[in-house]
Amino acid sequence: MKYGVNDHGYYGDFGGAYIPEMLYPNVEELRQQYLTIINDEGFKAEFNDLLKNYVGRPSPLYHAKRYSEKYGANIFFKREDLNHTGSHKINNAIGQILLAKRLGKKRIIAETGAGQHGVATATVCALMGIECVVYMGEIDMARQAPNVSRMKMLGATVRPASSGSKTLKDATNEALRDWIANPVDTHYIIGSVVGPYPYPDMVARFQSIISEETKKQLVEHTGKELPEYVLACVGGGSNAMGMFYHFLDDEQVKLVAIEAAGKGVDSGHSAATTFLGHEGVLHGSRTILMQTPDGQVVEPYSISAGLDYPGIGPQHAHLYKINRAQYVSVTDDEAMQAGLLCSQMEGIIPAIESSHALAQLEKMKFKSSDNVVICLSGRGDKDLDTFIKYFNY
Repeated sequence: MKYGVNDHGYYGDFGGAYIPEMLYPNVEELRQQYLTIINDEGFKAEFNDLLKNYVGRPSPLYHAKRYSEKYGANIFFKREDLNHTGSHKINNAIGQILLAKRLGKKRIIAETGAGQHGVATATVCALMGIECVVYMGEIDMARQAPNVSRMKMLGATVRPASSGSKTLKDATNEALRDWIANPVDTHYIIGSVVGPYPYPDMVARFQSIISEETKKQLVEHTGKELPEYVLACVGGGSNAMGMFYHFLDDEQVKLVAIEAAGKGVDSGHSAATTFLGHEGVLHGSRTILMQTPDGQVVEPYSISAGLDYPGIGPQHAHLYKINRAQYVSVTDDEAMQAGLLCSQMEGIIPAIESSHALAQLEKMKFKSSDNVVICLSGRGDKDLDTFIKYFNY
């Protein structure tokens, strides 16, 4: 793959494994074995069986007729919101739990922002009978309380991260500390295309089922497998990388990644990484991140718990730098209005993360023949409290 990872774990200038010495054995074990394991026929059969019969894949590619009329193009939603647990996160969680089992791990840890990855991880640990500990920022625990309850009901221990901004970045820090303290029996299921190599490549491969299905489904809908545009929201970037993956080498397909502008890119309350960030190292990889002149991480902000991350995955950083994908941002207000519009025009309440991608449609001009695919990465059940407060329902 032209835009894939090289033998040293880099995408152009980005990637690598910048890790404490204590984590080297864990990451090296993964690096040496992950491709052999996930390419094994037995692994693929078990993974595909669970995706079909447990997750409910393939997820539909829905032709949004009222949206198509409004925006003057053929608008399709890739319905990851219909997966078991309510988002795309389950795809990667199943892949990594099967990998962890084959590595002989007895304990799973994870970080979560919006709670969807935490729920997905707790779900697969319950399925496999493996101990699960999820780290979550205190602020995210408050605004995503239903997901905290779901994780506990599934048997997971939820540990609050009370340092820094008390959101996803800090939950990730806590999970890394746990992994350093428990290097032998524990596998860390990272939920996005971030972290030290091989995680960005591994997560992208597990999520690539999204674009693999989309190509086949587009043929059924339109007679051709390539759309004109593919849109997805980006925090760390796992749903976007899954949505982009099988279109990367098809350079006529325009890829649009939508970040969280928060209260505005110049407001000091934003998570628009590519606009505000610089090259540096975050959570084990060289990437683009928001940082002060002396290299301290700037606290991100978004109304969406899943997008307030101060960096992006290294493959996204590469696609941005070489202009293979366009990276734009959408404010809280734009996203919330887009979420309401989707609810009332299509009868689908989207996650606030996905609403950022939907909001970008307002800023684009299409030809009537254009086929446009948007990844509806999650459903909005978890965000109802935020929607209710925002709109004063």
